Amino acid sequence: MSSAAEQEAVAAERATGDGRPAVVVNGARPAPPVPTVPVRPGRPTPLGARFRTGPDGVAGTNFALWAGGAEGVELCLFDEHGRESRAPLTELTHGIWHGFVPGVMPGQRYGYRVHGRWDPWTGGRWNPAKLLLDPYARAVDGDFVLPPEVYGHVRDWPEQHVADTVRDDRDSAPYVPKGVVVHDDDDWADDRRPKTPWADSVIYELHVRGFTKRHPDIPEELRGTYAGLAHPAAIEHLVKLGVTAVELLPVHQFAHEDHLLRRGLRNYWGYNSVGYFAPHAAYAASGTAGQQVGEFKRMVRALHAAGIEVILDVVYNHTAEAGELGPTLSLKGIDNRGYYRLQPDARRYADYTGCGNTLHVVQPHVLRLITDSLRYWVTEMGVDGFRFDLAAALARSMHDVDMLSPFLAVIAQDPVLRRVKLIAEPWDVGSGGYQVGAFPPLWTEWNDRYRDAVRDFWRHALPDVREMGYRLSGSSDLYAWGGRRPYASVNFVTAHDGFTLRDLVSYDRKHNEANGEGNRDGTDDNRSWNCGAEGGTDDPDVRALRRRQLRNLLTTLLLSTGVPMLVAGDEMGRTQRGNNNAYCQDNETGWVDWSLRDDPEWRPLAELTSRLIALRHRHPVLRRRSFFSGRAHSADGLRDLAWFTPHGREMTEDDWYAPAATLGMYLSGRDIPGRDEQGAPVLDDSFLAVLHAGADPVDFVLPGPPWAERYEVVVDTAREEQDRAPSVVHRAGAPVTVPGRSVLLLRVRVRP
Repeated sequence: MSSAAEQEAVAAERATGDGRPAVVVNGARPAPPVPTVPVRPGRPTPLGARFRTGPDGVAGTNFALWAGGAEGVELCLFDEHGRESRAPLTELTHGIWHGFVPGVMPGQRYGYRVHGRWDPWTGGRWNPAKLLLDPYARAVDGDFVLPPEVYGHVRDWPEQHVADTVRDDRDSAPYVPKGVVVHDDDDWADDRRPKTPWADSVIYELHVRGFTKRHPDIPEELRGTYAGLAHPAAIEHLVKLGVTAVELLPVHQFAHEDHLLRRGLRNYWGYNSVGYFAPHAAYAASGTAGQQVGEFKRMVRALHAAGIEVILDVVYNHTAEAGELGPTLSLKGIDNRGYYRLQPDARRYADYTGCGNTLHVVQPHVLRLITDSLRYWVTEMGVDGFRFDLAAALARSMHDVDMLSPFLAVIAQDPVLRRVKLIAEPWDVGSGGYQVGAFPPLWTEWNDRYRDAVRDFWRHALPDVREMGYRLSGSSDLYAWGGRRPYASVNFVTAHDGFTLRDLVSYDRKHNEANGEGNRDGTDDNRSWNCGAEGGTDDPDVRALRRRQLRNLLTTLLLSTGVPMLVAGDEMGRTQRGNNNAYCQDNETGWVDWSLRDDPEWRPLAELTSRLIALRHRHPVLRRRSFFSGRAHSADGLRDLAWFTPHGREMTEDDWYAPAATLGMYLSGRDIPGRDEQGAPVLDDSFLAVLHAGADPVDFVLPGPPWAERYEVVVDTAREEQDRAPSVVHRAGAPVTVPGRSVLLLRVRVRP
């Protein structure tokens, strides 16, 4: 409000018969007439803005918007100077407002004003003063800066407990981004998707901006962009490392939260989507008037040409409009009741995400929005799969998580989506939201049970080794049902959320002061160990132990059955200096430090990572497509999987329950189920992995016949240099000294 008198006038207007506030004009002045443009009936499908040629040969754009409860929709067109003209959409078909506007060409900026009743008590939040982004916009020009004018209610109303009920009639058009009409005639005929089988996949989670922002071999004007990720210098690193897929942190158009902007920060990770069809414009080097679409496609093509798949981290569980006190950017003003889950008190939002709102996926038009978006990114943008943030929220029916929910059922039968990689983050923050191991067979899952067990083992915090046995061998306790396979488990030790791998062995506590939240944000359950000093240290023994622990963690990850996921920079010791929630650190804290690549202290870690990934690619026994049976398949008693104590004998049930710091895992290469593409049996070398988390060395007796006659050392994490295998051979039946806190991987040699 601009004055105390105006506030008093509004308070008087609020004295309506039913106690609800009346519509408020918040400092608005009569606007000059807005020019209108002619509009033809057009078509209700497809949704969004589609450039085409009309039946009379006139080129133009068809606009279609679902707004089922609205009373009217105006299409708003903006010229290069920001001048607005409007085209009322008078055609309504099954809740879809539509029209064809001749002469509207690609590059045209547009938005919508949607009319309806302002009645927050029943969930109605229509406000035609607010320009709204088309949910189907394929490109977005401009950034969300969130001044008071972009809120449908009076954001700064003195009585905050009722602020969301007081309508703000100031025009938001000058302050919000616009959709852009895009012409897409790309058929992808020259693209070759890698189509890497799940069992052969190695995922590398990266941030488009953060991965390339500090890369010295990428031209400065391309750093932090899709074009930067497509640059040969970026792709060279991925190929040398050996990963088969990049999992990109959110690239859907997103907005920055008001509380961050007020502190001079920005949303870096991007888990605040507002446009499910548009590549985030700030990551484009070529422009934001539609050029970002072509740049994204060229990036995908370049990665495909290198044999690397592209997986998108997608956020369909909530949007950037937050709760009742959040801004009105798109869906809230189009049809709040139709798009969001509301509480019985319809002023409030059901929040299963911790972000203020939850999309109402049970609604057919919301489900259509999500599946149309997914298909678009596959068929027209070339991506190969998706990781679904807080996927349990999408699987909720009316309230509870339901594995027969409409969302999962639609995905299972969709001829496009059922063929791509689908990864669930199998939890949300609502009641009953933790669903690890519960998703149906088409899905893989982030396995946080794996993360926690491996972290606890290497900090010597597990009471016994039972949990490690399950996690190393594919987590059959979670996934061996309903036809699921070991690759249903995406194994990870670190992710974007939490400590980096180096910080995991350098900090006992989080250090998030730079986020401006009093170090209250971020988890306290880090399961980390600083190896004797908190943070940076010059102590050579502590530094050496930390490097060894990093080698242990990476070796464990890449030898485990399942799909390994690494985080960009972990392979060369990237640090966030103890920040375990760098979601707002769009700076050197969040960006990959490429100087580590040539640092003698950290180069061996990258060399080991490349060697381990190459070893995994060469040996199918490390990439099993079926769970181990643990049974003998031949007369000599050799099993496909066996576990050994340091005494060289097979573990008994008592051994599994006894405190222990050492575990021997034998993987038989002659008992791999299935056949190769030519129909021949799959045969491989056999391996023995010895994992020792104790501080002191241990003598481990190498199992003798029929398990082996000789063992050749392939990986020894106690060694600093890791550019090649040690090539040391040991006799079976003899003890070998395993240094404290180390992994020994040995290849079985049957003959001398």
